[in-house]
Amino acid sequence: MITNLQTPIDYLKGVGPNRADLLRTELGIHTYQDLINLFPNRYIDRTQYYKINQLQRNNTDVQVIGKITEFKEVAQQQGKRLVATFQDDTGLMELVWFRGQKWIRESIKLNTNYVIFGKTNWFNGRFSMPHPEMELLEEHEKNLRSAMQPVYPSTEKLSNKGITNRVISKIMQQLFLETNGRFSETLSENILSELKLISKSDALFNVHFPKTQELLARAQYRLKFEEFFYIQLQLILKNLIHKSKIKGFPFEKVGTYFNTFFKDHLPFELTNAQKRVLKEIRADLGSNAQMNRLLQGDVGSGKTIVALMSMLIALDNGFQACLMAPTEILSVQHYNNLVELCNKLNISIKILTGSTKTSERTKIHESLENGELDILIGTHALLENKVKFKNLGLAIIDEQHRFGVEQRSKLWKKNTSPPHVLIMTATPIPRTLAMSVYGDLDISIIDELPPGRKSIKTVHRYDKNRLNVFKFIRDEIAKGRQIYIVYPLIQESETMDYKDLMDGYESISRDFPLPNYQISIVHGKMKPADKDYEMQRFIKGETNIMVATTVIEVGVNVPNASVMIIESAERFGLSQLHQLRGRVGRSAEQSYCILMTSHKLSADSKTRLETMVRTSDGFEIAEVDLRLRGPGDIMGTQQSGVLNLKIADLIKDKDILQNARFHAKKVLNSDPMLSNTENKAILNTYQELAKFKNIWNYIS
Repeated sequence: MITNLQTPIDYLKGVGPNRADLLRTELGIHTYQDLINLFPNRYIDRTQYYKINQLQRNNTDVQVIGKITEFKEVAQQQGKRLVATFQDDTGLMELVWFRGQKWIRESIKLNTNYVIFGKTNWFNGRFSMPHPEMELLEEHEKNLRSAMQPVYPSTEKLSNKGITNRVISKIMQQLFLETNGRFSETLSENILSELKLISKSDALFNVHFPKTQELLARAQYRLKFEEFFYIQLQLILKNLIHKSKIKGFPFEKVGTYFNTFFKDHLPFELTNAQKRVLKEIRADLGSNAQMNRLLQGDVGSGKTIVALMSMLIALDNGFQACLMAPTEILSVQHYNNLVELCNKLNISIKILTGSTKTSERTKIHESLENGELDILIGTHALLENKVKFKNLGLAIIDEQHRFGVEQRSKLWKKNTSPPHVLIMTATPIPRTLAMSVYGDLDISIIDELPPGRKSIKTVHRYDKNRLNVFKFIRDEIAKGRQIYIVYPLIQESETMDYKDLMDGYESISRDFPLPNYQISIVHGKMKPADKDYEMQRFIKGETNIMVATTVIEVGVNVPNASVMIIESAERFGLSQLHQLRGRVGRSAEQSYCILMTSHKLSADSKTRLETMVRTSDGFEIAEVDLRLRGPGDIMGTQQSGVLNLKIADLIKDKDILQNARFHAKKVLNSDPMLSNTENKAILNTYQELAKFKNIWNYIS
């Protein structure tokens, strides 16, 4: 009989109500199931027993068998310490306690064999061990003991309340005794035999009480595979269910708008990657199911053209389209681009942002509801209740990680039926993260730049090279080019950042004086109108240098700007550096990115700068970023709960993740309802997990 793992932890022998409360609040352990899934952080090898004369002065954990022959109390500055003489057949050492002395004296028997374990110190010509773990030799030999001793996650509060690693190990042993170490199998026979995986019961036993390194490795692989397998199974199922339940508007034809644009107004030949992605989108739009696709493409790879051509398919089928961007600057840029691309197509395009005048707003609302307006571009302003479409067929969201889940769902509700959705991002997402966080979306990638673009030369320079850098700027300006100089902006130290920016601006003004040079400045404290005025001067080429904070990270397109100088580059994250670099290199001319730093650099900063100099591949950069920062940070706080993994690690275990996704797809391709007998264990486990909400509801 297999014990019900949903039994509350209070009922496990040796736990009781007080310990149960602490385990709940500190480690989130409510049930037997939660306890069994508390996996060790690391292991201590307790296969070896040392003799006292073999001890080395190296401060490692050691295990010794011997007897306590006497206790004495030694006075010290505050209170007393308890010292015991401990001996084996090769010599003597001391055991020392600074607290809990009364309990130690009462509970420890003299001249009886004990196994002691702990770190040793060398003091006054002999070894001593403070606060050793102690166990009677006969108990030690009887226990469910493994060679590798697990070290479990803990908190300060647990240690202070006496719930030590030893206590957790004891209650884990109790759980295995109560369940006879038998646990329901969660994977199918097919998967177990194809991948030569050990059973669930063996895996759990060997992860908590491993006898050898090899058994531990097999147990960990099996449990990591299973964890990823069920996350992937859920995401793929969610996608399949989404496609079968949520009907999309079938865009049956590719008509005049699309064809005229493609034949007569396309400003350049599409890259093969753009053609492939458009094909994927067209297949979705014509499939009868709602499109739910993520489009990834590096800065400058041509996502906007793909977005426009997708919108033209919506227009050809009698629907409206909208494009939502996170900032006003980016919305305005999308709007200007689209107006220019569509100027001969007789399409009505409008922009709606926070600074749109009331009279203009009213007109936009009316023409949207009566269907005269074809395409609406905008910021969060698109989500206001007053914004109602006649028939929204396609919603495109740019840089979607800047929008919350609720905000996006508001957009779907603008219609009787949900529109097709295309999410675009210029922040490359590492494959492992994309598979885990966006695993229920279909993913398209534009992985080549338009022809004629030269790759941006990136160099790292220290502050002492500043004069050479300024000379280089003068040479580039003499060729008619424009320059960005960007300063960091870290919200918490806004005043300091503002000072850095203004100091920088003043020193640049001295080195590049009027009337020979014109300088623009843009930062977060300026009024939108002033910001816009300065931006426009730079865009028109009236100023040579733009001094700015990271407000220009997303969405400023000035093809004539060929140099990006990033000040205090060590204060930026990798994805930000990559985004900033993408502001140049937008014409056929050679562009440059110069990373300026001080001499003091942390190891992580060095890795970031070396990565930037070495490669311009956004996906490679994203992988390094994931390694440095971890998944939670990359997704932003609102998404960090997504990766609350129990044993697997997205960064170290990406091969296991890919394998798990492959097998989850394979199972669902042949048996979408999991109704075949061979998949009974998988269906049962999936239903259990869903019932107890142990699979996270990933929201994309």
